[in-house]
Parts: sequence; C-alpha cells; structure tokens
Amino acid sequence: GKSTTISNLAVTFAQQGKKVLLIDADLRKPSVHMTFRLQNRSGLTNVLTRQISVNDAMQGTNFSENLAIISSGPVPPNPSELIGSAAMKNLIDSVTEAFDIVLIDTPPLSAVTDAQILSRYIGGAVIVVRANQTKKESVTKAKKLLDQVNANILGVVLHGVEASDSAYYYYYGAE
Repeated sequence: GKSTTISNLAVTFAQQGKKVLLIDADLRKPSVHMTFRLQNRSGLTNVLTRQISVNDAMQGTNFSENLAIISSGPVPPNPSELIGSAAMKNLIDSVTEAFDIVLIDTPPLSAVTDAQILSRYIGGAVIVVRANQTKKESVTKAKKLLDQVNANILGVVLHGVEASDSAYYYYYGAE
C-alpha cells in the first residue's frame, strides 16, 4: 500500500499545479515504474553511481505534465550503501530546489534500514498502515525507528478501510 499511496499523492499534488518529483528509492522491490508504466532500465541507482545525470533519469507521465518520476533503476548489490551515500543526500538537496514537492518511496521501515537512513535527509516521513492487517506493535516499532534518527513524522495514512466498517457507515452511509 505504501507505493500506491505515494503514487496517488504524487498525482494529486501534480494535478493541483504543484511541480512534483516521485523517486522510487525501494531499491530491493521497486514498483513505481510499474504503476506509471515506465521503463526501469536506468534510474536512481544509475544517478547515485554517476552513470547518468538526474535530468536523464527523470521520466514524464501521462497523468500530469507537472509530475516527473525517477524509477529505481537496476537492483544494486548494495542498496543501503547507495541510499546512505553523500550522492543521495546531494540528489535530494538538488531536486528539492527544483520541485515544489519531492516524494520518495522507500522499503518498509521494519524490513531494512533504508527508510530510516533516508529520513535524515528529508523534510518529513509518513507512515502507511493497512487497516486490519498492520499490527499495533509494528506501527510502534516504526515510530521508534524514526524517532531514533529524529525524523519529522508528518502523520499516518490508514488505507484498506472497507466501506462497510461501522464508523464509515455511520458518517457516510446511514440516514
């Protein structure tokens, strides 16, 4: 749900006239390129290893002229090293000057340290939680991991809520 959530946020901001860049930094199981039906032969890994420029890595979409995507590129042997590199920090610094909003899709916090590392370089983090599936302990652990690096937690997105859930029904379905 995290990749779907961030992709929807990117499209929504772009349709509101914001200049948006979405970076797929999930270097182990990338999916943003599939969501937007883009190529993934080159991308973030190639930028971080200085094989291509940031501008060469950016791809447009059919959803909005205000939305650019940097796919993950080839899966590298050292994802955490690339994510934690000075090249990554420099990339984030440079694109935040050129775009109104930069969104970065990461692996799950509980799986690897990539999201925790990246949270040091960005303005804020959003935790994505699936209703009736994500355990409370997992959310607490995710918050603690982000707190350890003094991440700015912007909030939590709860997805997967069924329309038949009682609270939804009470507010939107019942007369």
